[in-house]
Amino acid sequence: MDFASLSSNLLYIAFILYLVATLFFGGAIRVKGSLTIINRWAKIGFIITIVGFITQVGYFITRWIAAGHAPVSNLFEFIAFFGMVLVGAFIIIYSMYKVSILGLFTLPVASLIIAYGSMFPRDISPLIPALQSDWLYIHVTTAALGEAILAISFVAGLIYLIKVTDQTKAGKKTFWLEFVLFCLISVMGFVFATTSFNLLDYEAKFSWLDKDGQRVEETFHMPALVGPHKGELKTEGQFNPMLDVPAIINAKKLNTLVWSLISGFFLYGAVRLILRKRLGAALKPLMNNVKPELLDEIGYRSVTIGFPVFTLGALIFAMIWAQVAWTRFWGWDPKEVWALITWLFYAAFLHLRLSKGWHGERSAWLAVVGFAIIMFNLVAVNLVIAGLHSYA
Repeated sequence: MDFASLSSNLLYIAFILYLVATLFFGGAIRVKGSLTIINRWAKIGFIITIVGFITQVGYFITRWIAAGHAPVSNLFEFIAFFGMVLVGAFIIIYSMYKVSILGLFTLPVASLIIAYGSMFPRDISPLIPALQSDWLYIHVTTAALGEAILAISFVAGLIYLIKVTDQTKAGKKTFWLEFVLFCLISVMGFVFATTSFNLLDYEAKFSWLDKDGQRVEETFHMPALVGPHKGELKTEGQFNPMLDVPAIINAKKLNTLVWSLISGFFLYGAVRLILRKRLGAALKPLMNNVKPELLDEIGYRSVTIGFPVFTLGALIFAMIWAQVAWTRFWGWDPKEVWALITWLFYAAFLHLRLSKGWHGERSAWLAVVGFAIIMFNLVAVNLVIAGLHSYA
């Protein structure tokens, strides 16, 4: 049996099921009248979500069999796992609180994450010696689980802010809320841009000398708006970079990020033209029956659960693995630094919540900023900044 192909098919099925479940959760919110009808829509959406989650677990198992090791060793595998545990965290939180609007926002975010990860190379390759350790699986899976639970606080916080923000007035709050929604659309832009250039079979080869004086060649699959430092374009007739970046930055991945933002800008503009209003204002009517106090509690509970899990995975288990792999507990690698920043931020979140009384809107904004830090760690640090932990 071809377990690699089976795993890909199972992941695709899970992705589709999450999208279908989103429609049912949307129906649970839009239908008015009988609570039985509303509960029926939500119940079907929840069942489909569970089926999708089981299907994605099947992807994880079959990918593991095909690879011979836990599938968390490259960017595609890690992001797919992150999307899976995010849905798992949602299933647990929804079982506790039965808030349908949470499914309407969480499942699209998980789907975007899976689609984002699927744009990266999906080839199965053997582990390098430094990764051949059980501590890799313990560290990465626990850290991803902690981040996924913390991501639920972001979803609850985002819904809270859409609910309470006055969309009739332009100001800092509406601007930053709209910026968060734009960033989500930029993920769609990344998928759109990557898929488009892949269909066109775009390639541009560059050659340059690395910091050790060795000749390096790499193929860009998007027109190089930014290119490697003193890079030489080897493919005739292709786009010359507008800007060279320092060697510490991965030019290819930064170029992908730039294209994602450009595509996101055009997608966002198209949506604004269709809706003729801010996205926050368009989403606000969906929040009519949402209780802000309940969302605030969900966000707080998600942090209280996710923070200790993240502490174990991203700090304690990570330091043990670092000692095993590199004979030191801490080395100020960019990924290590940003993991520490993330931990300090959520520690401050709990301190401000418990000691200073930062509830409601303040707490929601902290949850959104915290998730932004997590995503910066996932996207920018993994892709753009070179380091020992960089999947790039």
